[in-house]
Amino acid sequence: MRRTWMFLTIGLLVVGLMAVPAMAQPNFAKVKEYRIERSVPPEAQACIECHRATTPGVFADWAKSRHANANITCLDCHLVQPGDQDIAQDHEKYYSRSDMPWGEAKYKMPIASIVTPKDCSRCHPDEATQYSKSKHANTIEIMWKLDPWLNKGMNSDIERKTGCFNCHGTVITIDDSGKIDPNTWPNAGVGRLNLDGSKGSCTSCHTRHRFSVGEARKPEACDQCHLGPDHPQIEIYEESKHGTIYHAYQDEYNFDAAGGTWTAGVDYRAPTCAACHMSGSGKEPTSHDVTQRLSWETQAPLTVRPQDFKPFPSGTDWKVERQKMKNICSSCHGDSWINDFYDGFDKAVIEYNDLYFKPAKAKLDELYEKGLLDKTKFFDERLEVEYYELWHHEGRRARMGAMMMAPDYAWWHGFYECKLRFANYMEEANHLIETGQKAYIAKDFPNATGDTTRPVKIFGKTQ
Repeated sequence: MRRTWMFLTIGLLVVGLMAVPAMAQPNFAKVKEYRIERSVPPEAQACIECHRATTPGVFADWAKSRHANANITCLDCHLVQPGDQDIAQDHEKYYSRSDMPWGEAKYKMPIASIVTPKDCSRCHPDEATQYSKSKHANTIEIMWKLDPWLNKGMNSDIERKTGCFNCHGTVITIDDSGKIDPNTWPNAGVGRLNLDGSKGSCTSCHTRHRFSVGEARKPEACDQCHLGPDHPQIEIYEESKHGTIYHAYQDEYNFDAAGGTWTAGVDYRAPTCAACHMSGSGKEPTSHDVTQRLSWETQAPLTVRPQDFKPFPSGTDWKVERQKMKNICSSCHGDSWINDFYDGFDKAVIEYNDLYFKPAKAKLDELYEKGLLDKTKFFDERLEVEYYELWHHEGRRARMGAMMMAPDYAWWHGFYECKLRFANYMEEANHLIETGQKAYIAKDFPNATGDTTRPVKIFGKTQ
């Protein structure tokens, strides 16, 4: 009798739990809009078998991906969508081949060459929306507004294609033959402007065709672009305690944790770039908007709050974003450590702004006003180069070194170099002002042939 009552009680408890509405559960998963078919259609099977034979590297990457595990195939990403212009015309020659292991192809499926964030948004809507708001997605616009190499035409088209546009991205266009213009493709730049109007390339960080979450969590995913004399974030990270710990213990990191679950102290000991700027931690959810969590715009000539950055205002409140970053830091650090760090970072920014940039900019304006420097072009006079590198090279290194706790970059590669550059710059500028002598204009400045017409698709009109 006692056993009967026990079973009856358990049964009522189970029924009661089943009757609780799903949304009453605090951690109930968000309903996704997409559906996954648990079978591969014959058209997709043909794609897979063809690429297994012709491009085994592509097939191997896909086969090891989470996409393959969920039966997401070539067609799910590459099948032409309404309005697509980048139809792979040369792909049609494979439709009727009979020399493949599986025999003659039977399917004529129009394929789009470029998979864009808009395509990815069919399954990843939140990530695509967040990414579209970020500095990554809008970096071409930022670059055109900020950098004289483009807006003053001081480099060539090939220098732009092989250099600038590889990271920042190209504006994809169609040539007269109806194919993708080779001057704009191939390109996986983080701010690429696609023919469907979407911005960026998810494969900048999740390289095709494995599209690994774990790969994007590693600093090596970021060091493709964030390196060098003007934005050496990877070198700065390597010097920092975070980078030191990462290299010592990375074999213990669980990079393949499910999205939104990657946890400090459980899956990793010290953060990578993604852990601080994108991944969820504690109170903070995962975000693909790298503009979030920033309280200073350290790439700008004059350091400003992100909402005051004229080339691309963040539309956020820096105090709110700083608290978000503090929440990330608090997974490993106490409040006193975090607050002391930000106190030092703020003071370094103010020192750069007030003692280096503002006096240098005022002197440059004075030289232009008095006609001692010529505004026709940029970089063809030495003081213009000195001014540019003061903020674009040494100034960034000083601020970013302080921001990411790399003392050698904050001082020797940063403020120390700022002092030398500033002293030489001011000495020559004052000499020109005292003597009334105009600066020497370089007659031999090679390949200053770049088009200065800003991309219509970005700015809405030529400027």
